[in-house]
Amino acid sequence: MKLPRDLGGVDLIKVLCKHFGYMLVNQEGSHVILETKDPRQHRISVPEHSQLRIGTLNSILRAVATAKGVGKTF
Repeated sequence: MKLPRDLGGVDLIKVLCKHFGYMLVNQEGSHVILETKDPRQHRISVPEHSQLRIGTLNSILRAVATAKGVGKTF
């Protein structure tokens, strides 16, 4: 799957909170700290930039997939 090139930090935070059970717990500057407790505790920092770099987005999505136990199935 191709990653979106114009996804902003605010949009990613909304998706992670609404669909993946993350909650905003803190903000340090332009970085928002999100946390989930299901299926285990996991914290992640998401930059609140207008456009996320592809490597940053890929790293965040990979960490979320690992924490949630989601793998590639094909």
